Amino acid sequence: MSTKIDGWLLEILACPQSQAPLRHDPETDELVCDESKLAYPIRDGIPVLLVDEARRID
Repeated sequence: MSTKIDGWLLEILACPQSQAPLRHDPETDELVCDESKLAYPIRDGIPVLLVDEARRID
């Protein structure tokens, strides 16, 4: 089940590594940074914006 992320929240969230904007990927239910190629998990509806918890993407 995909988490609903409000648009206003996505506007203020940024990747902790690159400071680039994040986008929500409903298929994986992660917040993705296209610049740093990291995907941050969402656990219990809360984004976990820790580089150590992020997954590398292609």
